[in-house]
Amino acid sequence: MKQPLACVNPDAKIGANVVIEPFVTIDKDVIIGEGTTIGSNVTICEGARIGKNCRIFPGAVIGAIPQDLKFKGERTTVVIGDNTTIRECATINRGTAARGETTVGDNCLIMAYVHIAHDCEIGNHCIITNACQLAGEVKVDDYAIIGGMSAVHQFVHIGGHVMIQGGSLVGKDVPPYVKGGRTPMSYAGVNSIGLRRRGFDNKTINEIQDIYRILYQSGLNNTDATERIEAEMPASKERDEIILFVRNSKRGVMKGYLG
Repeated sequence: MKQPLACVNPDAKIGANVVIEPFVTIDKDVIIGEGTTIGSNVTICEGARIGKNCRIFPGAVIGAIPQDLKFKGERTTVVIGDNTTIRECATINRGTAARGETTVGDNCLIMAYVHIAHDCEIGNHCIITNACQLAGEVKVDDYAIIGGMSAVHQFVHIGGHVMIQGGSLVGKDVPPYVKGGRTPMSYAGVNSIGLRRRGFDNKTINEIQDIYRILYQSGLNNTDATERIEAEMPASKERDEIILFVRNSKRGVMKGYLG
């Protein structure tokens, strides 16, 4: 259902049962999946790919060109998965030549006034809370939650099932399954409540806690700590994910609590 006061480019591909409210602008080279609702005053720019059954609230801007001086007008996209909600005045810029696309996965909640910059990669089931600001080429893995008014530095990688305290300045990579908090932001324990809600059993959670005791409380550097974890902890998906995350970190992982 398209309101006559909406401006929809004839080249845009609009799925079945899409609701387009007044004063929406949809540019050329846009694809919108069936069942999506687009609130008033939303702007969807060239190169946007929006999945099925999404809800986009008034004032959001999806697919605007990057705020990156290296951008030379190359053809890039922003891809939004299915069943994702984008609240009021959120802005999601499309990619640059660096990655070619900005992506937000399925079943995400992007709250009001969030900014997701060029070439970010947001996984599935993520929650990015009000007024968070993500710089370019940030990666956020599945089920991560970023508290309101947090700022995430360019190139940072946030692991899966992470919970980050509101108002945090995130300048280092945050390994999976943990909480990040305090000022400056540092390790604040394992996200055990979130893990239980997602079906992790106590044995697995206890093993994750033991891994992080070695990483953050043994006094070892990250190289020695990961070697000890590999030698002493039983092999598991979670163990191997943590080891690989730490070893592959380009910005370095966040520090332990220093008191």
